[in-house]
Amino acid sequence: MKKLSDFFSLLGTACMASLLIHASAVAQPATVSVGLIAPMSGIYARYGQVMRMGAEMGVKDINEQGGIKALGGAKLKLVVVDSGDSTEKAKSAAERMVADYPDLVAGTGAYLSSFTLAVTEVTERAKLPLLTLSYSDLITSRGFKYVFQTSAPAGKQAEIALPSILELAEKASGKRPKTVAIVTDNTAASLSTVKALKDGLLKKNGLELVVDETFTPPLADASSLIQRVRSRRPDLLFFLPTVISDAKLILEKMNETNVKVPVISFGIAIAEPEVIKTVSPALLNGVMSAVGNWGAKGQEALIKRMKTDYNEPWMTQNAISTYGDMWVMKAALEKAGKADREAVGQAMHALDEGPSPYFPGGVLKFDEAGHRVGATLTVIQWQDGVPVTVFPEAQAVAKPIWPGK
Repeated sequence: MKKLSDFFSLLGTACMASLLIHASAVAQPATVSVGLIAPMSGIYARYGQVMRMGAEMGVKDINEQGGIKALGGAKLKLVVVDSGDSTEKAKSAAERMVADYPDLVAGTGAYLSSFTLAVTEVTERAKLPLLTLSYSDLITSRGFKYVFQTSAPAGKQAEIALPSILELAEKASGKRPKTVAIVTDNTAASLSTVKALKDGLLKKNGLELVVDETFTPPLADASSLIQRVRSRRPDLLFFLPTVISDAKLILEKMNETNVKVPVISFGIAIAEPEVIKTVSPALLNGVMSAVGNWGAKGQEALIKRMKTDYNEPWMTQNAISTYGDMWVMKAALEKAGKADREAVGQAMHALDEGPSPYFPGGVLKFDEAGHRVGATLTVIQWQDGVPVTVFPEAQAVAKPIWPGK
């Protein structure tokens, strides 16, 4: 009898253990994998690492606030893939990403527009939704269904920025600029912006192009470029570098040769924290840049966390946008109700979440081509050693100044 009693006792224990295991599985739904594909090595690694910080903060906040409620509180799991430092490497990385992580439901990246164009050729075939801040107009002009651009495209950014910059110049200096020099690298986003300028925006805004120079990064010597700017004495310099060392080299050469032209940039190479480590605040003061996004009014707590958690002096567009992308993915997962990439892609097209807290202007909604509806830009300006948001006014943390005033 005792043996029989022991048998039933063991059976009861086993059943109880099984029930507990089952209950635990029910209480903890499977994690949902989301991806970040960006440069983690090579000359663009710094940008990718900052994107990773934003992604980690977003995943942490979403998980701590209950995960994906439509999936029983499922937690997000971040998968980071190094895109390397060339379009060829970025494409190979995307191919590895879709092969090695079949459970990914969405991704973000890939920093440079050239990389994003290559990566999205792969993710589109895999029907993997990919969010990007990259600017090139080409990204959302190919009829793709699974790419979503949260920034205003490059051509649109110039259209938005130009009237505001000219108005500011006239108000501050007493005269409207008439001539402009363009010095740009040959990356896809920079060329998209320049194309829009030369295809009609300069003429529309009464500007004559007197210097037009394109270079391949990284620059070894900026002397000849700045000499041409110096000889033509334009009222403005539109300056479109992508690599920090190029921005530094050109600004220092301008200072060295006493070229005093207001500098307006497009993109963030001129405002990365590394710039202030090697270029004096006095030299940078007043330099402006039109960027897709930036830490702004209303995001003070996030900016503080970038300082305390990652020792970053401010929140660049790559950090705040990648943080915001995690919340876009969460919204799409909640709408889709399942961790399936095609369903998430369809849900992103159907999102209508109202004003977007982590991107300038517009709403959290995408049109058929994948543009975020109403996306505008952020104009930042170096003031006392910090690049601060000065436009749009609703998100500005400081009033703009005009160089020399």
